Amino acid sequence: MSSEERRDSLADQAAAWVPPWQRPTAPVPAPETGDLGTSTPPEGPEPTKISGDVEGVAADAPGEGGGFGETGGGFGETGGGEGKGGRGVSAKGAAGRRRAAPAPEPAPELDDAELRGALEAILLVVDEPVSELVLAQVLEQPAERIGPMLDEIAAGYTAAGHGFELRRAAGGWRLYTRPEYATYVERFVLDGQSVRLTQAALETLAVVAYKQPVTRGRISAIRGVNCDGVIRTLVSRGLVEECGTEPDSGAFLYRTTTMFLEKLGLNSVDDLPPLAPFLPDDVEELADATR
Repeated sequence: MSSEERRDSLADQAAAWVPPWQRPTAPVPAPETGDLGTSTPPEGPEPTKISGDVEGVAADAPGEGGGFGETGGGFGETGGGEGKGGRGVSAKGAAGRRRAAPAPEPAPELDDAELRGALEAILLVVDEPVSELVLAQVLEQPAERIGPMLDEIAAGYTAAGHGFELRRAAGGWRLYTRPEYATYVERFVLDGQSVRLTQAALETLAVVAYKQPVTRGRISAIRGVNCDGVIRTLVSRGLVEECGTEPDSGAFLYRTTTMFLEKLGLNSVDDLPPLAPFLPDDVEELADATR
């Protein structure tokens, strides 16, 4: 082809060229209809199905698909955790992962011999009466087993004639030396040094024990003398303690302590002997005379 013919051919092509935006669009064929007049979806890859049970949204975690339901593993009951196309967490899946810690296994129940030995070992080291509830918690045993076992231990010590005994005091249990051997124990512990309460201290302590809670003014009125110094002595010895104030006057109230019950071998102040047998017959006349 000569150069002139080639130029004519290029000129014809340029003249016949139509821009894309001016080209006519091909008509889209109408979808085929069935017998009922419904449209038939065009053939092609089946779109991803969204389960009807999904109630959440797809997780934003990395994954290939990251969709809903079984494929995307989105949130919801159907999503159910990690799917093939993405990763998500369902309500049930999250609840399953947050499983409660397994309940601790109950402590094995001790036989009578082992329980007896454990109680004796604890009672040897306590420095104050210990209650049955505390012993049951420490040994991890039912509380209803502790009381009968302590009674059995106490009866065994008494029957064997030991120099010590197990008895209740101040709401708990503790080992004590027997009264018949008190002389020897006192001789060993005190070694000739005896610390006794004065008559005034004993009288004041008795007033507190029977009238508690009571103020210092009331104690002084009953004894007829000032008792401030005696009260301080009893408090320092651990036999009396403050227990609040009187609502009307604001004065301090005093009561006996656990050490007081322990020293007297009492379980509670209700075990104190009644005062009626020790009162004079003309107590009412004496009370009227003091007014």
